[in-house]
Amino acid sequence: MNLSQPNDNGNGDQGRAYSRRLEEGQLLVFPQLPFDLDADQRAFLLAQQLDRRHKNIAYEPQRDRVSGFVERHSGDAETLRSIMRRYSQQVTHFLASLLPLYAGAWTVDYASFRPQEEEGRSLPRRARNDLLHIDAFPSRPTNGNRILRVFSNINPREPRRWVTTDAFDVLASQFTGSAALTLPVATQWRRRIVKAARAAGIRVRQPSLYDDLMLRFHDYLKANRLFQATCKKHEWEFPPNSTWIVFTDFVPHAALSGRYALEQTYIIPRRSLLLPDKAPLSILEKLCGARLAHR
Repeated sequence: MNLSQPNDNGNGDQGRAYSRRLEEGQLLVFPQLPFDLDADQRAFLLAQQLDRRHKNIAYEPQRDRVSGFVERHSGDAETLRSIMRRYSQQVTHFLASLLPLYAGAWTVDYASFRPQEEEGRSLPRRARNDLLHIDAFPSRPTNGNRILRVFSNINPREPRRWVTTDAFDVLASQFTGSAALTLPVATQWRRRIVKAARAAGIRVRQPSLYDDLMLRFHDYLKANRLFQATCKKHEWEFPPNSTWIVFTDFVPHAALSGRYALEQTYIIPRRSLLLPDKAPLSILEKLCGARLAHR
């Protein structure tokens, strides 16, 4: 769905329609940025270098903390933090007006800046963005709550190219009974990640069976060469200054090319959903015949 104006104008029915489309697995696409970014700020972001120990430059709104970049000049950290803070606040205000159904209960999660070219990028398979996958966070379990993400292409000249495929409900039915979606789930290495995060002072909840299954499915899709080669594909090209919104735990996606993207993540509670039966948790519990999330 392509919208000419990124503004709900206070119309609750319109906001519910947008939420419904997202929960059904559609993307909302806008031709402009829903936040201020002047020429100096854009130039500063485009000049940032990624710390090779990190996948992206990250901003944590709850702690007002930025990480993953190379500080080459005194004051770079504060400038970057200021830009990312303002971006996060403005895109959150925009989304609250567009999707008021979610705004009162969501958790504003990490924001990120993605300065690397995706095409040909050298990353471990599980970390690659150019392979179709659904999103799940090893160190930030959602316990069945949803992952909604807002992306913006701030590249002044080049588009960001994506590909998507059949939504989670279709793939979950297709792979039911496979190694990806069977119980019990052995994920000791992920639990070690949680333990290490807690030791570092990061508050992390114990993953539920749902989180373990979603992480396993994320890895399975990326490792499945036959699926990657033969699945149905829908190609997207997001031009400079465009923005798109999607539930990335429901829509399998891959970034084939492009650099200089901004992204903000929101965790949407199950109680806020219009279509709870379309949520991955509901689909997996029905397929597995078991309760998968902490109540």
